[in-house]
Amino acid sequence: MAEEYNHKGYIHSTESFGTVDGPGVRFVVFFQGCPMRCLYCHNPDTWKPGQGQQMTADEILEAYRKNEVFYKNGGITATGGEPLMQLDFLTELFRKAKKQGIHTCLDTSGIMYRKERQEEFDRLFEVLDLVLLDFKHSNEEGHKNLTGLGQKHVLEFARALEEKEIPMIVRHVVVPGITDDETHLKSLGKLLAGFRNLKGLEILPYHTMGKAKYEKLGLNYPLEQVENMDKEKAREARNIILRSFKNEKMIAI
Repeated sequence: MAEEYNHKGYIHSTESFGTVDGPGVRFVVFFQGCPMRCLYCHNPDTWKPGQGQQMTADEILEAYRKNEVFYKNGGITATGGEPLMQLDFLTELFRKAKKQGIHTCLDTSGIMYRKERQEEFDRLFEVLDLVLLDFKHSNEEGHKNLTGLGQKHVLEFARALEEKEIPMIVRHVVVPGITDDETHLKSLGKLLAGFRNLKGLEILPYHTMGKAKYEKLGLNYPLEQVENMDKEKAREARNIILRSFKNEKMIAI
């Protein structure tokens, strides 16, 4: 992508002082558009592509600079929606951010990765400091049931990150009755043990705060009968994953 390009991206919103989307205090950019329909999604208003505010990378970075003093140990995070749906714009944003010494973090499901577009993804990888990879499930069937799409491209994306030695923090939402069973959690730990670039694991307890958005949009909430995930049970789920992870690592030695 030529440097003189000045693409416009479709942006749902921005957050000036994000503290849960990467290290430090961060400027968070919510990209519009997502191909998945996760049952627990709390941002259904980001699904449709081609909506939201059109912004250039320079406009986003101008907004970043307004509070730049607070981002000393942070940076900029692209989330969504699914930022990889706007790959060229995302790459331009991060390239310009890196030129200004800004730490870049991508929160993604990896679902848009395609090997046949490797050159395009390589351009992104060159300016990518950290990935928060949302692992939805530990197997193909569970992934399809939960998101509507298969898991193949997610795993390929994770392997591509590993090959490029890009640090990866895995995020996993624990949903009562869906992703909290021990078999699944152990399988996830075993799966993650195979990645050399894994730097962390974040377990996110399912919550029902997205219900109001569904009502506002006139959508049925898929998990109407599911209660919030107990935080203590979420901690135990993380422990199960980590025990399986460590056991798999020991076997591999």
